[in-house]
Amino acid sequence: MDAMTATRDVITEKEGMAGRLRLNRPNALHSLNRQMVRDMASALLEWRDDPDVRIILIDHTEGRGFCAGGDVVDIALNVDGHEAAARAFFFDEYRLNHLEYTYPKPGVAFMDGITMGGGVGIACPCRFRVATEHTVLAMPETTIGIFPDVGGGRYLSRLRGRLAQYLALTGDRLNGAECLGLRLATHYLPSDRLEEAKERIIAQPFRTEAILDELGAEDVPDAPILGRLKQIDRLFASDRLEEILDALDAAAAEGDGWAAREAEIIRGKSPMACKVSLKMLVESPYQLHFVDEMRMEYGIMVRLIRHPDFKEGVRARLIDKDNKPNWHPTNPAVIGDADVDKFFEPLPPEEQWRPFDF
Repeated sequence: MDAMTATRDVITEKEGMAGRLRLNRPNALHSLNRQMVRDMASALLEWRDDPDVRIILIDHTEGRGFCAGGDVVDIALNVDGHEAAARAFFFDEYRLNHLEYTYPKPGVAFMDGITMGGGVGIACPCRFRVATEHTVLAMPETTIGIFPDVGGGRYLSRLRGRLAQYLALTGDRLNGAECLGLRLATHYLPSDRLEEAKERIIAQPFRTEAILDELGAEDVPDAPILGRLKQIDRLFASDRLEEILDALDAAAAEGDGWAAREAEIIRGKSPMACKVSLKMLVESPYQLHFVDEMRMEYGIMVRLIRHPDFKEGVRARLIDKDNKPNWHPTNPAVIGDADVDKFFEPLPPEEQWRPFDF
């Protein structure tokens, strides 16, 4: 890697028959800023009709993270000073997500490490999603007053049972084996086989699935969440936050320590963000195409970043790190359906999100 390449936050290059997107912000766990998003989209647009590019590989250069999400501290500061910059980030990020989802060439995401928020958004559109023993996947947005976006409504709502509601509200983390068990990952490889996998795919992209199958772990570790599916379905059965908390509290009163912990976790999240997330999971399956999902999510996000919980969540969790957010309101019971519905109203036509024109 030359000096100029090493200073770029994302490295976009052709290698063999592959187009490579390599996240390169190790000190920030490869979290996404607007320029990274724009650079990735520009490369994909350039390679879209390039006959020499048969497949897209997405990974990171070094460090613990595949991608820890969007750089929300920077976004929150932009909201405070100049909201247009924050809106521009999400507008461009969702364009990248949609471009990936509709891309005519297959993608391979190597989720080797922390894969959260925006990291899930760039991995899930890929046909092949590789987990390892280092994978830690989560959608923890309700912790900072927003919701599982970047297509999260589409991906989560298609999981079995009530996993979507559980993962969206709690932000609980999944390991690589759990990602495979829930089909969020298509393959599980030991991390020491990743470089061989990449080299072989770059040379023979038409054999990608076979290569990943051949290099996959012979013995995938147990996936603990698979033993909790019935419990999750029962305790997260409602689409109403108060009823979910009541169910968890009732189970906790009978000695269920896991339910007690999950109730405590949810009570630490933004009540407004939790209620918006639950409604999104009801609405997402009715969005016919991914473009409709992105348009809906952008409208929700534009309104949520104006809500005081976003700035307060980022302050408490990521800036001051006192972990004592002062949510507005703190009691979910005072948030009515009409309050939540306002986040889902269409934006004025001139403000709505739009995909790339081809």
